[in-house]
Amino acid sequence: MSRTDRVIYMDNNATTRVAPEVFEEMKPYFCDLYGNPSSMHTFGGQVGKKVTGARDKIAASLNCAPVEIVFTSCGTESDNFAVKGIFEAHPDKRHFITTRVEHPAVYNLGRWFEHQGYDVTYLSVDNEGMLDLDELRSAIRPDTGLVSIMWANNETGTIFPIPRIARIVKGAGCLLHVDAVQAIGKIPIDLRKVPIDLLALSGHKVHAPKGIGLLYVRKGTKIRSQMIGGHQERGRRGGTENTPYIIGFGKACELAMENMGDEVSKVKALRDKLEHFILNKIPMTRLNGHPIERLPNTLSVSFEYIEGEAILLDLDRLGICASSGSACTSGSLEPSHVLRAMGVPFTCAHGSIRFSLSRYNTEEDVDYVIEHLPEVINRLREMSPFAPKV
Repeated sequence: MSRTDRVIYMDNNATTRVAPEVFEEMKPYFCDLYGNPSSMHTFGGQVGKKVTGARDKIAASLNCAPVEIVFTSCGTESDNFAVKGIFEAHPDKRHFITTRVEHPAVYNLGRWFEHQGYDVTYLSVDNEGMLDLDELRSAIRPDTGLVSIMWANNETGTIFPIPRIARIVKGAGCLLHVDAVQAIGKIPIDLRKVPIDLLALSGHKVHAPKGIGLLYVRKGTKIRSQMIGGHQERGRRGGTENTPYIIGFGKACELAMENMGDEVSKVKALRDKLEHFILNKIPMTRLNGHPIERLPNTLSVSFEYIEGEAILLDLDRLGICASSGSACTSGSLEPSHVLRAMGVPFTCAHGSIRFSLSRYNTEEDVDYVIEHLPEVINRLREMSPFAPKV
C-alpha cells in the first residue's frame, strides 16, 4: 500500500487545528504587544486588558463569573489542581470517588491517591459506558472529600448526566469536580444552572493552541494552590500569564459558542453517515458507547479479530488520521481501560478505532474513508488466523 500526501484528519478528540481566527487574534501578542500583563506601565496594561477580555469571553461561554476562572497550562494540570487542591485544603477527608472510565489525568491520579493511603471508589459503567447513579448515591460517605466525574468520555463520546449527578452530590453535601475537556463547544455548559464546584477545560480541544487550559473554581470553594509564586490568578496559580494563548483561548470559546449548532447538526450528520456505513457494510463490527447520549463528533467502533494498531497504520498510509483511544495512552499495547470497564470482549477491544470529527471535516472526507476502509479491514482479516472466513 503506497503512502499518500493527502490528510483526512479525524482525530479531533486528541487535538484540534488552531482556528484561523484564533491564530490571527494571537499574532500581535508575540512580537508587537509583548508586555507583561501584570506590569504597571501602559504597554503592559493594554495586554492586561486583553487578558481580562479573554477571561470575560470564556466566562460568558460557561455562564460564570470571570473571577471564578483560573488559567492553567492544560486539562491535566487543571484536573490535578482540582483534586489535589481540594484534599490538601480538607485534610480530614480521606475518600475520593471517580469512575472506571475517566481520562488518565483523573484515573491515574486516583491510583496515586491510593498509594498515599486514601480510599478511592471507582464507579462502574454498563456496556454502553453509562453510570449507575444508585451506585454513586451509595458510595458517598461522611469522609468523601470529592467526587470527580467527566462530562463526556474522550474515547467513546458517552455523555454522563452531569446535572443529575450534581444534584445527587450536592444533595449529599459533597464537592463535585467535572472534567469537561471533551464537552466544551459540543454541548451547552451553564454553571449557573448546574451546581458544579470545579470544572476543567483544555484549549487545544476547542481549536485553541496546546499549552493553555483552565480550572473553574466556584466562588467560596476552599482549595489549596498547587503553583506557588506571585499574585497572578488572584494568588491561585503563580507564574506570568501565557498571554497569547489565553487570548487565543478566549477567541476559541467565543467561536465555539457561535459554532455549536454546526457541531450538533453538520458534524453529527457526517459522523452518522460514517457510523451507518461501518456498522451496516463491514461485517463483525460493534459500536462502543451509548448510541444516543454521545458527543456529536465521536465514533468509537470495534473491528473484531484484528489489531487496532494495524488498522491505524494502514489508514495512516492512506492519509487518514484516527486513534485507538486516548492519545495519552496510545503507546500502550494493553486494551483501553475504558473498553475493559464496559466489558467489551477481548476480540473487539484490541480492534477498536476512534474517529472524532470537527467543523473542519467535509462530506468528501467521510466519502474518502468509506471508500478505503473496507479494503483495509478485509485485507487485515484475511491475514488474521483468528478471523472467521466470510
